[in-house]
Amino acid sequence: MSETSERAPLGGKAALVTGGSRGIGAAVALRPAREGAAVAVTYRRDAAGAAEVVDRITAAGGTARAIRADAAEAEDVREAVRSAVAAPGRLDILVNNAGAGVLGPIGDLALADVDRVLAVNVRGAFLTAQAAAAHLADGGRVIGIGSCMTERAPFPGGTLYATSKAALTGLTKALARELGPRGITVNVVQPGPTDTGMNPADGPHAEGQRALTALGRYAAPEEIAATVAHLAGDGGAYITGAAVPVDGGHAA
Repeated sequence: MSETSERAPLGGKAALVTGGSRGIGAAVALRPAREGAAVAVTYRRDAAGAAEVVDRITAAGGTARAIRADAAEAEDVREAVRSAVAAPGRLDILVNNAGAGVLGPIGDLALADVDRVLAVNVRGAFLTAQAAAAHLADGGRVIGIGSCMTERAPFPGGTLYATSKAALTGLTKALARELGPRGITVNVVQPGPTDTGMNPADGPHAEGQRALTALGRYAAPEEIAATVAHLAGDGGAYITGAAVPVDGGHAA
């Protein structure tokens, strides 16, 4: 491998990261950009956060753009994929990160909660993968961001969220079979407690979540992004149909 390719292992590649304006999504977007990929990120409401991610990438000499899209809206999803492909003229990496979560006892969940979470986490991920499949280059990558709660649900109130994220495992396995003949790998990463604005490491429920892990700590978003980058790069070429825990031993 040349010195140039070592510095830019994803040079010439194009990536789309859904929900890339903050938290894990922002870290996931920044990592392939640092490794040479042109990156498009979608956002629903956080235009400022998405702009900051784009600015950080372009300031470092990379190529990035932000696309407004609601993962619950089918045409938004399809247009986001079309837009992401248009500028670089290709798509090599899709990271399905956009997500929604509502916690609470099953009897207290409104139908609107159920519809929104399933529309974003299941239908949105499916439609994004469906739209991207027509554009993905042979040897491409599809990576979902799931949850450690699909392996272990240690507290009540997570039924809807765990159900929605568990669906990504089925999507991953079936799509890996379908796209495998083209050399496209499909995997899902299962993060454990991760320090983000939605679930801060100093939040009111953080101590209990730390105690559920073998390592006794939260992950940094960059630790999740590192595993995504491995799956997106040459090292992930023979990993497909897998649910990869990055959970600090949450499921141990």
